[in-house]
Formats: sequence, C-alpha cells, structure tokens
Amino acid sequence: MKKLLLTLAFSAATLAAPLTQAATYTVDHQGAHASVNFKIKHLGYSWLVGRFNTFDGTFEYDAAAPEKSAINVTIDTTSIDSNHAERDKHLRGSDFLDTGKFPQASFKSTGFKTTGEGTGIITGDFTLHGVTKSISFPVTRIGEGNDPWGGYRAGFEGSTTLTLKDYGIDYNLGPASTQVEIDLYIEGVRQ
Repeated sequence: MKKLLLTLAFSAATLAAPLTQAATYTVDHQGAHASVNFKIKHLGYSWLVGRFNTFDGTFEYDAAAPEKSAINVTIDTTSIDSNHAERDKHLRGSDFLDTGKFPQASFKSTGFKTTGEGTGIITGDFTLHGVTKSISFPVTRIGEGNDPWGGYRAGFEGSTTLTLKDYGIDYNLGPASTQVEIDLYIEGVRQ
C-alpha cells in the first residue's frame, strides 16, 4: 500500500508540473549583435541602404516547440541612419517617417508557423507612421548555443518588403521606389 501511495503521489506531481515553456531572450542591441536594416531603390538607378540605430525587443523561443515562438520589437524611427545627415533629416520629416508625430515603429507577433528545420513564417502587427497592418514574412534560425560569458544565445534573420503607401507614406520617388525592403538580424541572450 505504501508503494502504491508513493507511485500515485509521484504521478500526481508529474502531471501537475508545468509544461515546458519557451525561454525569453533579450535582443542584444547594446553589443551591436542585432540590426534593423532597410534598402530602397533610388529613382530606379541604384540602392539606398541604411539602418535604424536604436531599437529594443524580446523574443520567446524553444527549439522543441518552435510554434510557440514570438517576438516584440520597438524601433526608434528618429534613429534612422542612411550615412547622410541631410537625407536623414528629410527622412525624419513629414514627407517620410514624420518622426515628430510617429517616433516609433513596432512589430508584435501574433503567430508562427514552422516550414522546415530552423525556418518558419512569422505573422504579426507592424506599426509604422501611425498605421498598423498584419504582415507575414519568412525567418531562419542562424544558430544557438553557449557564449563565452556564461550566457546562452539564439540568432535569427528575416526579411520583408513593405509598400510605403500602405503606411501613408506617398512621397513620389518614382515607380521603382514605392517599396522598401527590411532586413532583421536578431541575436538574443536568454534570460
């Protein structure tokens, strides 16, 4: 009888144990191990490339249950950097980002679908220029593991293309310059 009670108690404790949850990672922007980059055609003749220097975020990830993955990123739009001060001033102005009214852009995921080993499609709400739209884009796990400082890291990349007028940005740069490509390189430290 004593053995039966111990077995039942162990079984109950096992059933009551919490399910494995995805770990929380903080995006490592301070060490410049993450970036939010953009690329847009300039008049159809070349590419204008740049980045947002200030952003923050967290993500949830568990390799055993990637469908539970989630990410939340906030971008300081005033930190736009195209390596040209006068152009950046114009990009911050009312013709483009209007950072006086809309100093932040954000992405908050609402779902993740696995498409293969280390790959998937993330869906979420992206807010830019005061407009929020649901977008989906592919992501790839670059790698994960222990770092030299006693932490654990995971890194991902993803790209999407946005149509500027969908977000109320309709400055005419010509028909080849109506969309901007966004590239995310996100490395996080497990908390």
